[in-house]
Amino acid sequence: MKSIGILGSTGSIGVQTLQVIDTFPGEYKIKYLTANQNVKQLAEQALKYNPDTVCIVQEELKDELESILKNTNISISCGRKALLELAGRNDVELVMNGLVGAAGMEPTIEAVKSGVDVALSNKESMVMAGGIINDLLKTNSCNLFPVDSEHSAIWQCLKGENTCEIKRLILTGSGGPFRTKPKEKFSSITLEQALQHPNWDMGNKITIDSATMMNKGLEVIEAYWLFGVTSSQIDIIVHPESIIHSMVEFVDGSVKAQLGVPDMKLPIQYALTYPDHYSTDWENLDLTAIGRLTFEKPDFEKFPCIQLAYDALEKGGTFPVVLNVANDEVVSAFLNDHIPFIQIPQLIAEALDQHEFIENPDLETISEISQWTTNYIHEQITTFA
Repeated sequence: MKSIGILGSTGSIGVQTLQVIDTFPGEYKIKYLTANQNVKQLAEQALKYNPDTVCIVQEELKDELESILKNTNISISCGRKALLELAGRNDVELVMNGLVGAAGMEPTIEAVKSGVDVALSNKESMVMAGGIINDLLKTNSCNLFPVDSEHSAIWQCLKGENTCEIKRLILTGSGGPFRTKPKEKFSSITLEQALQHPNWDMGNKITIDSATMMNKGLEVIEAYWLFGVTSSQIDIIVHPESIIHSMVEFVDGSVKAQLGVPDMKLPIQYALTYPDHYSTDWENLDLTAIGRLTFEKPDFEKFPCIQLAYDALEKGGTFPVVLNVANDEVVSAFLNDHIPFIQIPQLIAEALDQHEFIENPDLETISEISQWTTNYIHEQITTFA
């Protein structure tokens, strides 16, 4: 029985991770679960899976959680510090990091420091601190298993291959809800429209990242750190059907692709069962029912966030940190109706231009530049409002 901890168990990835675990009774022992503020769902999960510990990050909700779990032996903790302490426990074999945004970086680092394998859905960890995390993985002899469907696809395509024979990685993307919408109509985009992803069922933040196509930009940076290629070896192709999850082209011109229905349970399951593929009753891919697969070049002019990410990767240092944190903040502002959709890339670009560049940031510097970026974006949003 494999022991596992789940960071962000009430979010989209966390919930689907538990659905996968339900499919394999007796295979996994849940050691801990964490949530930011969804106390009722966390309590329901705790009662079902009986973990050793649960953590609610919003400290004012601890009393409510204790009240629901008062007749159990489950240990209850709260706050950001407690979350990081759980992430650093070495009595689990695998940590599923399903946290969203920059807040997921430190828990990844704590887990790796403890020598525990990490199933990583939090792409922001690698965007902000990819070099640091890679060094820690070597030092602590543990593994990182990508959960993003695109990076899981590349990981699977590279199994048994010589990475020095990679010509390029091809990240596919649906193009989001505004793939065919004329750029001149972007000023009228509503929150409701932006949250209508054509294929995937994801949390709100990631759904907006898909609408701006920043998710592809962040995935380019993540792929750079995960697979040891240059930025010029990473391409993006718009694939509206979301059936091919990504591809690898080798130096001889051959291309390997990983296909499947657009369901995050598949890459989650592979991260949990690696190196094996377990049989399940998930929906199977029927190419005859789909009929055809289509591909387009991404529109960098309509979706400037992609170019912002490529530029941040090329410049390196603190640029990806600012890109990531600024995106977190402006997406939150859009979700709370503080800025229009078209303001998202504009504010990110301003933060990148205005920040004080540092070439080789350590964790303290990353924290400082993250705070600067948060403050800067908040000031700009206030001015805009």
